Amino acid sequence: MRREDLADADCGIAQALGVLGDWWTFLIVRDVAGGTTRFDALQRELGVSRRALTERLAALVEHGVLERRPYSQHPPRYDYLLTTRGEGLLPVLIALQDWGTRYLMGDGDVTATADAGSAEARRAHELVGRRLPEVVLPAADGQPVAVAATDAWTVLYLFPGAYAPGTNGYPLGWAEIPGARGCTLESATYAKRHPDFLAAGVRVYGVSTQRPDQLAAFAAYAELPFPLLSDEDGRLGAGLLLPVFRAGGANRFKRLTLLVDPTAVVRAVQFPVTDPAGSVQEMLTLVRELAGAPD
Repeated sequence: MRREDLADADCGIAQALGVLGDWWTFLIVRDVAGGTTRFDALQRELGVSRRALTERLAALVEHGVLERRPYSQHPPRYDYLLTTRGEGLLPVLIALQDWGTRYLMGDGDVTATADAGSAEARRAHELVGRRLPEVVLPAADGQPVAVAATDAWTVLYLFPGAYAPGTNGYPLGWAEIPGARGCTLESATYAKRHPDFLAAGVRVYGVSTQRPDQLAAFAAYAELPFPLLSDEDGRLGAGLLLPVFRAGGANRFKRLTLLVDPTAVVRAVQFPVTDPAGSVQEMLTLVRELAGAPD
């Protein structure tokens, strides 16, 4: 059925399903967001037939969700990349992941953490060996930062939310959400140990789904010596299928830390993080082991 044939032609949900009407299409968008952009790689990851994949890629290009960018002329080969319209689907992917994790894989309660043996934890630790997608995030000062820059070891600590006093950022009931508290302590501990990370040749970024202005206010209050990055649009969250929860009308990261090598490959994952301050020392130990830095 074509979109224009839908009886409910004024409904945005109906129109969207006319483009994204089956599960393979969503999974293609998911994998392209994660950096799998070539036909053979998509087929290998999804296990879909070549015909089905060809049809769905063509439809996504036709509807402006993906664009084809040539990387070989002889024979002709293309990368499939998200357009601006396609990037608009990233919050939908994150919402689907949150709903599935919370209601189908969980008991329906809101939580900012996970059990160590959960499917969510296994998925997080399967990021080891994965290359970061080529995502650019705005820092608190508005400057773009390429998180997959390949020139240094990098610690990315993802946190649910941290706000300067008086900004009224925390939603009602925040303290009662398991795992939500501790973001200020975690950031302050990274700030305290920042010279040790620098001495090890490792840069540190904090990442949240908060707006850049909120992060700027918190960074100034906490006097952080490293950048905070905003994934407000879900580019990193959807690209890596990072664990999330929803609170205060916004998607939030569950507390998780990645150690990324100079080739942008994830080398270690901390999740769940139950001790925000202690996890910083644990990460510094990992840095010294994996990056070959001196004690």
